[in-house]
Amino acid sequence: MNRATGHVSLVGAGPGDPGLLTRRAMARLRQADLVLYDALVPAPIVAIARRAQRFSVGKRAGRPSFRQETIHSLMIRAAQRGRRVVRLKAGDPFVLGRGGEEALALRAAGVPFEVVPGISSALAAPALAGIPVTHRGLSAGFMVVSGHADSSYRPLLEMLPPHSVTVIVLMGLAAAEAIATLLIATGWRPRTPVAVLFGSSTPASIAWTGTLATIASCRHGAPADAPGTIVIGEVVSLAAVLGTQPVQAAESAAGRLESHVSHG
Repeated sequence: MNRATGHVSLVGAGPGDPGLLTRRAMARLRQADLVLYDALVPAPIVAIARRAQRFSVGKRAGRPSFRQETIHSLMIRAAQRGRRVVRLKAGDPFVLGRGGEEALALRAAGVPFEVVPGISSALAAPALAGIPVTHRGLSAGFMVVSGHADSSYRPLLEMLPPHSVTVIVLMGLAAAEAIATLLIATGWRPRTPVAVLFGSSTPASIAWTGTLATIASCRHGAPADAPGTIVIGEVVSLAAVLGTQPVQAAESAAGRLESHVSHG
């Protein structure tokens, strides 16, 4: 990487637990001059970049937010001035995070960049709840869709044979009932198991389990602003047997890392 011209690292922050960061992500944060981070990245992860300027550029539904073009401009200008920039994104940069758009903008501007993968909540949230997204005899594959807009998920779910794969929905809490209604209309059984996993890998994690027919109640008792991952399919039934205690594990890992950051 050429320090004179600067560079950008598109870094995946994982699902939220600082203990699940990759070693390269940790290194890039410690080396950064500027960090532009998403709304869902927890403060302990942002704090690792203690020598950097840090700015939230996250987008949350229904709230004022930075335009994507503005984020591109901030990254490009900083790198052209010789700064080491980290674009810190929840989960993985290339999984429903507009990381591809940012990479294309950097390439068009001639700015050196790299991608540092992170663990997507599409995989981490089910795993921490004891739900394997594939399991012999129950599901041979999985589909990850965005629930942000009907136009994003409807064409994919309408063409999907009922019960053929595990369906994982990110950014879909507001559309949970509409998605359940659509799946039932296309042949999925109303009693198909569903899990809605809030704040996975963080101390605030809460898991709701039910069915497509009862998904309307999934927000009861959950923090109003908690991010959620929806998992649909027979594999959800395994959570009752394989379920772990992700809250305690996340608290322990976060505590260890915060101590390391404070004294390292």
